[in-house]
Amino acid sequence: MKRRELIATGMAGMTMPVWKRLPGVRLAVQPSSARPSRSQLAWQDAELGMFFHFGVNTFSDREWGDGKESPASFNPTALDARQWVRAAQSAGCKYVVLTAKHHDGFCLWPTRTTDHSVKSSPWRGGEGDVVRELADAAQAAGLGLGVYLSPWDRNAASYGSGEGYNDFYNAQLTELLTNYGRITEVWFDGANGEGPNGKRQRYDWPRIHATVRRLQPDAVMFSDAGPDIRWIGNERGTAGEPNWCTVDPAIVTEPGLDGPEIIRSLQHGDAPPRGTVWRPGEADVSIRPGWFNHPADDSRVKSADVLMDIWFNSVGRNANLLLNVPPGRDGLIAAPDIASLDAFGSRVRNALAPAAETRVTVESAREVSVQLAQAQKVSSVSVQEDLSYGQRVVRYRIGAIVDGAMQIVSAGTTIGHRKIDRFTPVAATGFVVLIDESMGVPSIRSFQVGSV
Repeated sequence: MKRRELIATGMAGMTMPVWKRLPGVRLAVQPSSARPSRSQLAWQDAELGMFFHFGVNTFSDREWGDGKESPASFNPTALDARQWVRAAQSAGCKYVVLTAKHHDGFCLWPTRTTDHSVKSSPWRGGEGDVVRELADAAQAAGLGLGVYLSPWDRNAASYGSGEGYNDFYNAQLTELLTNYGRITEVWFDGANGEGPNGKRQRYDWPRIHATVRRLQPDAVMFSDAGPDIRWIGNERGTAGEPNWCTVDPAIVTEPGLDGPEIIRSLQHGDAPPRGTVWRPGEADVSIRPGWFNHPADDSRVKSADVLMDIWFNSVGRNANLLLNVPPGRDGLIAAPDIASLDAFGSRVRNALAPAAETRVTVESAREVSVQLAQAQKVSSVSVQEDLSYGQRVVRYRIGAIVDGAMQIVSAGTTIGHRKIDRFTPVAATGFVVLIDESMGVPSIRSFQVGSV
């Protein structure tokens, strides 16, 4: 058997390269040929992003605008994208995504394609550019920048005309991808309703994807159908369990489709050999009841406890989490949201921070153990696969060493980028991950224990 390197990382950051296979691990099938691209791997390592829903809906107190809103209504008096970015950093986010245009068609940058944009508003005397201000703030902070550009446009007269609107949309996309530096994620919504002429539009997805590949080749594209990142199938921020990074591309062929099999594939992915394309999931959820800021919801901001449960059910289930935090009419993120984000970020950092000196032992491709310097109460274990080899673990168990004997405290199906198991706190001197079934020889990237 060809020798490869297996790296297990403990909470103290130790690494021990070794590779040896014991006969105990059961190989389910041969490993899938699906592998992540360099951009997909970098995106999965980011794990947590922040969504900013902002626009004329913020001022009309609506969730979906009808395209008839006056640009004059858009006038945030204290907009500070640096404050948005600080909030994202406090929560531990590594990238941000802005609704550059929602379904109402109002553009947050001074586009050449329509007057329905910030250039027709009183904000900054008609010289403002929200995309620019966020791009500059994100770059200064070292965060990735993503843009959301709704294909559905309830204001554009060309919507529903066929190629005319596709040209219009492609021109908007081109502006966003050429004027604001490096874009890390392009977020496509599958919504497809009627335009001002009562017609629906057939979106030219191949052309859209080709434009992104040409102008921002390192960006990942999100939609129900990818092509790089898939929606997780709900707006609760909850990934399926199991959750595979691979999918069957014949199931979800374009955004906006519905049905039990489609939702199943979005939530869980598709295990090889059925899953032949690498398309990991992104779970989205709002910190508020709605996606846009409504002052009446200030008392209904999700608490740090709720956000932690969402984090465990998304990042802890092999998905990225895109947490929406909508700025208010003043152009700032509200105090209740900031307080919750600060507490949430602290909790996440503590959940993955070194708690005690550890020693990592890699027994084989089947078994990796963490030995603690002394007995301590542990209530969570985080395991990561090395996805450069693909997603291989099919079934595993976690054992705790208590009084010199091992007791199983949790078990699961697959691991992927990160799998976090929570269990009743147990005082232990060590932990072991036992891989019972895999597709090909598994490769564990890190193994951490914590208390949450």
